[in-house]
Amino acid sequence: MIKLHCFGESGHSYKAALTLELTETEWEPVYIDFFNGETRTPEFRELNVMGEAPVMEDGDLVLTQSAVIQDYISSKTGKLGGRSAAERRDVLRWMFFDNSKVSAVAGPLRFLMNFLPEEKRNADVIAFQTARLLGSLKIMETQLEETPYLTGDSLTIADIACVGYLFYPEPFGFDRNDFPHIDAWMTRIEGTKGWKHPYDLMPGSPADRA
Repeated sequence: MIKLHCFGESGHSYKAALTLELTETEWEPVYIDFFNGETRTPEFRELNVMGEAPVMEDGDLVLTQSAVIQDYISSKTGKLGGRSAAERRDVLRWMFFDNSKVSAVAGPLRFLMNFLPEEKRNADVIAFQTARLLGSLKIMETQLEETPYLTGDSLTIADIACVGYLFYPEPFGFDRNDFPHIDAWMTRIEGTKGWKHPYDLMPGSPADRA
């Protein structure tokens, strides 16, 4: 059985976990106690020198970075990866977009606005990152006006990558009501067999630490 080292508050973990779930892959979560410093321990660095979540173990194979894990699961199951070489390239295009323009902004922004002590929250940084995120979401909104999913008429790992942070309830500058096509896309994803909210899919949530 695949093991996914993850925690509920991690959007990158959610991408990997949701990919496992929607491909109907047998897996189990292994909780990472991120907020008590587990990813900085020597034991975790042996598992992942980058000190990040998620980490996937499939027998002797260990993979890190959510996009790589998603690609592996898609390739192994033959699901959610695109139906042609051209579609596959488009899937990768949107995953790279997510990596640099969406999750790379939404993740730190959500952390700054919710998990960092209030006295350390820099308003100028938050405003700058919010503007960057909204600009990227407008690009997605434009695409989703043309197609039901980012790469066409079917769900792929590109959609799971780009939506990874958008289901989280904590404020980070995004309101799905401001993006009607993103909202409809998220509703379609929510209606996919096997979909679960990140706090239902993985262990660990702000409520657990309250």
